[in-house]
Amino acid sequence: MKRLKAIATFAMALFMLDPAGVFASSHREAPISALDHSADVTDWYAFVSYDHPDRVTMILNVDGLLEPSNGPNYFPFDPNVRYEMKVDNNRDGEEDITFQFRFKTDIRQPGIFTSAVGGIAGIPQITSLSGPGSAGLVVRQTYTVTMVKNGVCTDLGEGQTLYAVPSNAGPLTMPKYRDLFNQGIYDLGNGVRVFAGTVDDPFYIDLGAAFDSLNFRMGVGGVLSAAKDADDTHNYAPDSVAGFNVNSIVLEVPITMLTVDGQLHPAADKNAVIGTYGATSRRRITVHHLSGKVDSEGPWRQVNREGNSLINELIIGTGFKDRFSVDDPKNDGQFANFFLDPLLAHLFASTLGIPIPAAPRTDLLPLVQYTAPICPGCGPKDAGPIADLLRLNTGIPPTPVGNQKRLGFLAGDLAGFPQGRRPVDDVVDIASRAVVGILADAVKFGARVGDGVNINEDGYGSTFPYVTPAHSGRNSHHTGPGQPGCSGQPSGICPIK
Repeated sequence: MKRLKAIATFAMALFMLDPAGVFASSHREAPISALDHSADVTDWYAFVSYDHPDRVTMILNVDGLLEPSNGPNYFPFDPNVRYEMKVDNNRDGEEDITFQFRFKTDIRQPGIFTSAVGGIAGIPQITSLSGPGSAGLVVRQTYTVTMVKNGVCTDLGEGQTLYAVPSNAGPLTMPKYRDLFNQGIYDLGNGVRVFAGTVDDPFYIDLGAAFDSLNFRMGVGGVLSAAKDADDTHNYAPDSVAGFNVNSIVLEVPITMLTVDGQLHPAADKNAVIGTYGATSRRRITVHHLSGKVDSEGPWRQVNREGNSLINELIIGTGFKDRFSVDDPKNDGQFANFFLDPLLAHLFASTLGIPIPAAPRTDLLPLVQYTAPICPGCGPKDAGPIADLLRLNTGIPPTPVGNQKRLGFLAGDLAGFPQGRRPVDDVVDIASRAVVGILADAVKFGARVGDGVNINEDGYGSTFPYVTPAHSGRNSHHTGPGQPGCSGQPSGICPIK
């Protein structure tokens, strides 16, 4: 038996009041999540659906940097974790609507050594999540979707068995993996769709450079040239997340299910704006039985959360990260001092030789409240408490695929980060520029800071669920310094320096 001690970290939304945003993605950002991968929220997205502008899509990604070939168990969702999507619709920093996801694991053939097998020993290839063609799914997961609103729990998937899409073991075992992926898309009726499974991680960043004390590859990163900064189709530095998978839960719901009055509102109306975040929770007590079974009991305790990305990872000190992870956004005022003189800004100034605003950085504090331009209809009384929420104006229509800009608001794409977040949005570059002071003075502190990674090399989905199928365990690869994968370089080889 083990008690899960709820301690955890900081992360105040460096949310841009002007064209800007927070830092990036939270891959094992805090001590508590570094030791609890299945409950680690790596990325949180919320945006108006591209092909259904009367709906919102939310994506909760957990357990990042999954090596596709890492069998025999791969990376199932944790049945002892409650995965949650939370929405604040009255600007008080507290969730008013919660969508909860719980998973159940079924070991269907206990005598087989791996979680998926097919095309050998009389076991047919896996072509289906259920029924004929599914016999090779030794380990299979189902899940439930529950909406909690006004204290009432509603099972949104009632009457349907929802299967999570497993990792892609390879072409012999799963010869038509795209078909399995598509089978995992469920229409629950009333404009609600859901997907859960292992997918390509849509996030992109040069992690190696970032965590070598911001040692960007200066030929391509650091301060970008105008040409490289304007390029939304090529990478000039290695994408450290390329080739890795992540576990993803995607939910699409009507906007009217989320707004405070159940109505659609124009962008100028404050009731069009919602605040969102993703979270994971465990029960307070975990019991390990002699049989090997793991159970949990007691009240639920939050262990990780994310609204705006990479706040926890690159803004807050390690000693405060766990506290943030287990606390609620409405209490984020306790972390305000981290914004008054962020260490990250000084690191950028030192490594890149660029000016930054003098402390106290009061230009950053308004970014964690309901205010213009994301909430143009909000007045001083509507700002709410300082809270790490990814705010989304549901009255702003989606930008058509093909016209979307990776720099979102910075490039005039009003449907992009930090006005919500889409998979295409380059939160690393956007947030970096906020940290170095673009809000204080866009001319004086407007350096084109970036890491040189401008796209996810495997692309993005243009329709629900917007994520793309997982990489093959047999035939996957990663991108690193000195290796192919940087399409913006003349040789296609990623730079080392």
